Amino acid sequence: MLKIRYLYSFLFLACVLCFATGKAKAQSGNSGSIEGAVKDPSGATIAGASVEISNPVSGYTRKATTGADGAFRFPNVPFNPYHAVVTAAGFTSYTQDLDVRSSVPVVAQVTLQLTAAAATSVTVTANGGDLVENDSTFHTDVDQALIDKLPLQSASSSVSSLVTLTTPGVAADSNGLFHGLGDHASNSFSVDGQAITDQQSKVFSNQIPADSIQSLEVISGAPPAEFGGKTSLVIVVTTRSGLGVNPPHGQVTTSYGSFGTGNTGFDLAYGGNNWGNYVSGNGLNTGRFLDGPEVGVMHDRGNEENFFDRVDFKLSPKDTISFNLGYSRSWFETPNSYDAEDATAWTFLSATPVCPAGQMASCGGLGPNGEPVGAQDQRSKIGTFNIAPSWTRVINTEAVFTLGGFVRRDQYNYYPSANPFADASPDLQEETIAQNRNLTNAGARAVLSYVKGINNVKAGVTFEHTFLNENDRFGIVDSTANAVCLNLADLSPDTNPAITSPAQCTGTLVANAGQGSVAAFIPLLGCYDLTRTAALPASDGCPAGQTSSGFFTFNGHTDVKETALYVQDAISIKNWSFNLGARADFYNGLATAKQLEPRLGVAYNFKPTSTVLRISYARTMETPFNENLILASTGCNNPVIFDLQESVAGGQCVSSSVPPLSPGHRNEFHAGLEQAFGKYLVVDGEYIWKYTHKAFDFSVLGNTPITYPIEWDSSKIPGYAIRATVPNFHGFTAFVVMSSVAARFFTPQVSGIGATPSTGGTGSVFRIDHDETFNQTTHLQYQPWQRGPWVGFNWRYDSGLVAGPVPCFGGDSCANGPGGGGPDNLIDVSGITPDQQYQAGLFCGSVFATPTTPISSSAGANLCPAAMYGSKYISIPAPGTENDDHNPPRIAPRNLFDVAVGEDNLFHGDRYKWSLRLTAVNVTDKVALYNFLSTFSGTHYVTPRAFTAELGFHF
Repeated sequence: MLKIRYLYSFLFLACVLCFATGKAKAQSGNSGSIEGAVKDPSGATIAGASVEISNPVSGYTRKATTGADGAFRFPNVPFNPYHAVVTAAGFTSYTQDLDVRSSVPVVAQVTLQLTAAAATSVTVTANGGDLVENDSTFHTDVDQALIDKLPLQSASSSVSSLVTLTTPGVAADSNGLFHGLGDHASNSFSVDGQAITDQQSKVFSNQIPADSIQSLEVISGAPPAEFGGKTSLVIVVTTRSGLGVNPPHGQVTTSYGSFGTGNTGFDLAYGGNNWGNYVSGNGLNTGRFLDGPEVGVMHDRGNEENFFDRVDFKLSPKDTISFNLGYSRSWFETPNSYDAEDATAWTFLSATPVCPAGQMASCGGLGPNGEPVGAQDQRSKIGTFNIAPSWTRVINTEAVFTLGGFVRRDQYNYYPSANPFADASPDLQEETIAQNRNLTNAGARAVLSYVKGINNVKAGVTFEHTFLNENDRFGIVDSTANAVCLNLADLSPDTNPAITSPAQCTGTLVANAGQGSVAAFIPLLGCYDLTRTAALPASDGCPAGQTSSGFFTFNGHTDVKETALYVQDAISIKNWSFNLGARADFYNGLATAKQLEPRLGVAYNFKPTSTVLRISYARTMETPFNENLILASTGCNNPVIFDLQESVAGGQCVSSSVPPLSPGHRNEFHAGLEQAFGKYLVVDGEYIWKYTHKAFDFSVLGNTPITYPIEWDSSKIPGYAIRATVPNFHGFTAFVVMSSVAARFFTPQVSGIGATPSTGGTGSVFRIDHDETFNQTTHLQYQPWQRGPWVGFNWRYDSGLVAGPVPCFGGDSCANGPGGGGPDNLIDVSGITPDQQYQAGLFCGSVFATPTTPISSSAGANLCPAAMYGSKYISIPAPGTENDDHNPPRIAPRNLFDVAVGEDNLFHGDRYKWSLRLTAVNVTDKVALYNFLSTFSGTHYVTPRAFTAELGFHF
């Protein structure tokens, strides 16, 4: 482990360098600046000249007017190449290409020629060369101009939707989760230089609000050395700034739409030459916060509030202080299935010994506690705050130093139903559970940027200290999960709540020793079986003083310390571009690891044909997920967790002594080509091959909604990603992104509690549930007049993620589902409930499952001849063809269409403007699944057709 004193020594040395002299001004984080002066041929300054910079691919455009001294400045410019155009009355226009790749300011000295000298003036005209980047790292640029007009499918996690729709290689999942390039959410954000590597979906943490973002750069190629931890996708965020915004600009918007969704927000940017402030806030309330397990919406209300503030202040021409402050809060219900909405219709709980198993209705719908069971009422609350100050010091015109700190905290609470027995749900939840966990990530970073000649060097060090606390409480609420006795006639579990000891299994009952498919009774779990109403025998081994069933608690705390040092250099030599770097990562948590990681990239620009060829390689350390890391790493060492997983959950502990999750290492290779066709089309493609030793995934605790990370032996992820962009052509813009990425994982499982899957005769290989053969997004946007209405259109196609357990055909191994082939080639679907059959769209000939009625045939309920069996929403392999590696069951392909139309200046005002926007998501009202009985997330449907109207006031 790197000694902390080395970090302090580095910071001290960097601070000493700050006392060098310099005149330039700089930006920190993920942005730079462009500045300069405009003069006439005699050297006199030109006031009032117009300067415009733009990137035709991302759509970024900014304008400035020179002052009395002829100077201009663009602060907070995202890293990218730009085309600059300078015009002034009486002079010929001037164009120049500028490349912002560092916080070191780009200085442009512009000399305008008089109109009479136009014949001898030299200008650079826009052509296909402006559309390609001579960069070895494959990435996607998204600017606020596109964010404002893109029809987004998720009001409560629009950043996730934005990345999914605009970036090739991203598989869409439910609840705002997105999987980059075959990995399970192994993505990181870099927000103004602050690294955030924890998961950002709606059910893990609150995201940065979209209205605070100026631009995104999504890196899906080999990551440069400055990025580590989780690098399948690196989302580099440049937030909005009020620096130099005078007069102030802002907006107030309000919207209302389907499912009672209301959203109100504001933002304001204001400042001067030496200071600026950008502040935004919004609130959302909706009746469909999460993606539910049914087409209809049940128990799915939620709200979210966001606040963001960025302050920039120039203490001197050499010193700039920036301060990011954010707070988000979300509260939401867990959507119910029909099974969960009417728990009394299926559960095996019984209020008295004479109540027949599975017939709660005849007992008045009461649980063992004598209270009405009712519907599930599980909820969550997430609170997130972030504070990130930074100081930037200009050493000289070639070097800039940045020192930053950050503190980010996530507080997550999961609340069970008031009646614990309402939480029982077939095959998905046999325990009621409550959780209170928090994550605090604090640290500091120091970066030195140096630009001279052909070199663009960046060196830095980052130290992070993450504090994790996990507190879980659960109790068993399904009386069949740990049955004491079996009925002698059919060996079915007995559900008499008064029986607590095998000695009571007499007459028609026999002690449960694990016959057939029923797991053996475990006395220790009887201590936490809330369905038992009688006193517990001492032989159960309950904690001292416990005589009746109660809740089990799991409390854990750990610290994770991470240190990274890196140096990288982007070298430009004529048509060549070299990206050379190295990173050293030191991880000290429940496990320890250290690794040296070279990063290499080469690109060559064939300028006559506007073609860029590139290859790159990266070695990375992949760090474990922090969410429920303690439970995942140490849970099976606890005898109660071990018994719960081994018995109730069907064998999900790797061993009785589970090693903690430890960082893995990856080798990834990329080869790509970027080609411009004139000024109107650029195509960029990349082939990817990644091999990871120790690959991460997620599973669930027992049969509960609590998820935690697990670790497989290795993974191989090959694939390709393509992006085609049409820059603005008479008001028309478009892009297409497409990809095919395989996610092949290899057993055995090496850490965590989750279950090693049966591989159905394929050996050790299986496709993880976020593997997808192909997806694409096409976006078209048209605004024929600059001050007129506009329209945006999305077409998203997904070939379908790998599905969870679907009853399989009789000729197969049935590794992909419960039940399977019965006699006479009949499909037995009794392993899942009628409602789950309905969710999957299962049918037998003309008979479709309903929430209360299973599919059936003349042979009987829950049985169907193979020739008549199928699904509306899942592609089930034909008999004899199922293979967990090459032909697993998948969600059926789907096409989704979204439209947005708007007018940004309804009444043609100058200073004050009114806007109106109408958005329709899933306009064809396609009924489709994201996933079905996924080990990680269960079953979820895509968003039904939804309409939203938004009114805005801009000033």
